Amino acid sequence: MTQEINRADHLQTLEKGLKVIEAFDGRDHLTISTAAALTDISRPTARRVLITLVNLGYAQMLDNRFYLTPKVLSLGYSYMTARDSWEITTTLLRELSKKTNESSSIAKLVGEEIVYIGRVPANKIMKISLNIGTHLPAYATSMGKLLLAQKSGEELSEYFATADLKPLTPYTVYKEADLRKEFEEIRRRGWAISEDQLEIGLMSIAAPIRNMRGEIIAAINCSTNSSQTTREEVEETYLEPLLETADLISRNTEIELPF
Repeated sequence: MTQEINRADHLQTLEKGLKVIEAFDGRDHLTISTAAALTDISRPTARRVLITLVNLGYAQMLDNRFYLTPKVLSLGYSYMTARDSWEITTTLLRELSKKTNESSSIAKLVGEEIVYIGRVPANKIMKISLNIGTHLPAYATSMGKLLLAQKSGEELSEYFATADLKPLTPYTVYKEADLRKEFEEIRRRGWAISEDQLEIGLMSIAAPIRNMRGEIIAAINCSTNSSQTTREEVEETYLEPLLETADLISRNTEIELPF
C-alpha cells in the first residue's frame, strides 16, 4: 500500500547532498563555487557536502577540485541489483537488440527529462554518448514522448508551464499545440516514434512498460539511422518485437519491476 508522504519528514540535508552528486553529471570535477552555482545552495553548504563525500570515500579532493570516485557507482549498483527482475529485464533487452541488430534502451521520466536505466548499444549512430544515467529532453525522444503522453491534462499543463522547449534540429516538434496533438496520437496507437528530432540521423520507436497494476512506469525503444531506413520500414521491422519485449518485461515476474 502506498503511504502518504509527510513533508515534515523531508530531509533537506540529504536533498542538498544528492543535488551536488547530480551536479557532476558530464563534468570531470567540481569546485565549491561551481557546485554552489549549479545546485543553488550556499558556498558553505556546498563545501560541507563535498567534504562529507570525501570523508565517505565517494569523492576525492585535489588542488581544491573535487572528483567522484568509483565508490559512487555502488549507489546505482544497489538499485540495479535490488530485485531479480532486473536481471530478467536486461536479458530481454539484449535479446531485442539481437533480433533487431540495433541499440535498445529503457528509460523512465524524471521531471522534464528521461533518464536511461538500461541500455544495450549496437551501431553507434549518435554524436552524444548514451549510458545508464544519461538525461535527455523528453519532448524530443520517442520514449519521452510516450511517457509524457500518459500524463493527465493537469500534469501536462504543469509540464508546459515550466519545460524548456526549443528546436534541437529543424525537425524538432517543440510547440505546445503540436506536442499535444502528437501526444493524442501516441495515446491512441499505444507507441511512439521520433525521427531526426533529437539529432539528425536518429530515428527511434518506443513502447510502454507497465507495472502489475497496468500503469506505465517506463519505456523501451529501438533506435536506428534515419538516413538508412524509413518510418514505414521501422514500424514494419521493429514494432512487433519491441511490443513483444515490452509485454514480456511488464509481466515476466510476480514482483514489482525495479524502476
